[in-house]
Amino acid sequence: MVSINILGYPSSAAAYCVGVEDAPAALREAGLVAALESAGHQVDDLGDLPVHLWKPDQERPRAQNLDEEVEALRALADTAAPFVATDSRLLVLGGSCTVALGLCAAVADAGIEPHLVYVDRHLDLNTPDSTAEGSLSWMGMAHALGLPGAEESLVRLTDRSPLLAPGHLSLGVEPTVEATGWERDQVDHLGIAVTTQAELVADPAAAGLASRGALPDGPFVVHVDVDVLDFLDAPLAENVNGRNSGPTVSQLGQALAALSREPGLIGMSVGQLVPAHASADPTSLGRFVDALAQAGKTPLER
Repeated sequence: MVSINILGYPSSAAAYCVGVEDAPAALREAGLVAALESAGHQVDDLGDLPVHLWKPDQERPRAQNLDEEVEALRALADTAAPFVATDSRLLVLGGSCTVALGLCAAVADAGIEPHLVYVDRHLDLNTPDSTAEGSLSWMGMAHALGLPGAEESLVRLTDRSPLLAPGHLSLGVEPTVEATGWERDQVDHLGIAVTTQAELVADPAAAGLASRGALPDGPFVVHVDVDVLDFLDAPLAENVNGRNSGPTVSQLGQALAALSREPGLIGMSVGQLVPAHASADPTSLGRFVDALAQAGKTPLER
């Protein structure tokens, strides 16, 4: 049995638009708690943090809603840190994928060096200087690493700054899809480990193990941005461009299951899920919940 604490982060402040703030409630309504309990785990639902909504930020168009996002992530870290432990797991339901920054900040505040497997369709290594898109959800890992051009208030989210060293980040992405030249240059310059979507589709379990193997031993956390999925298999994501590419929900579940078998998994965050999109396929949320429940199982249950 694994003790799992669930915390909702219903914030779209860093997203491209509203919608992802509805994900924590939708995942619960799709049976997440019951699925984890049916897998034999002790589940404590800690509820949700306050809602934060995206709005057009004309004063800071390249880093929209920065101050609100920093405040929201700081509250997430403060709330989550007491539940970070090596004998339990914390599941944080976002929200935009900057939720991974809040999870890593909570780990650091708990006195544990953050190590992160980041599963996403995008590198998220942009800064307000490298892109005019303005959405901080496309910049999370740039701020975790403290790259040049990143916003100081987000880089200094916690006393540990930057949150991650390049060798403590493993990206499960497709670097040729929608990546900017700046992002590809950062991967090469910093030597960040990348496990591609092609590898994830070909052998999900091996890809999961490869992404974990690129990190040092010890406690680690996983972030899942649902836009990594093939949008035609599971129309869950805020970003709807991932058609006919990326893993299915089943393949992602296999990768997460492999990661869950590795010693040291202490937390996971989920981001960029828009329930309004999921309504196009009524099975998609339930299948995703099943994948998360599968990842919650321990090695002895396999």
